[in-house]
Amino acid sequence: MAADPNIPTDILAETQNYIAWRAQEPDGEVTYNLELGSVTLHFFQEEWDEFLNLMRAVGGAKGKGKTN
Repeated sequence: MAADPNIPTDILAETQNYIAWRAQEPDGEVTYNLELGSVTLHFFQEEWDEFLNLMRAVGGAKGKGKTN
């Protein structure tokens, strides 16, 4: 998670291997972060919203996968 203890953060969801959290940056911007093992993805609000829409579409496509 955030290295700066002065930046407020909160955990959105967590599993044994992954964590999703958000931070209130000093400039007022909220960032969303996904730690996936050794990879961390950082999103601004608009990007996060688009990512969530993508994940909803993936969830809705369960069992409807295309085969190549």
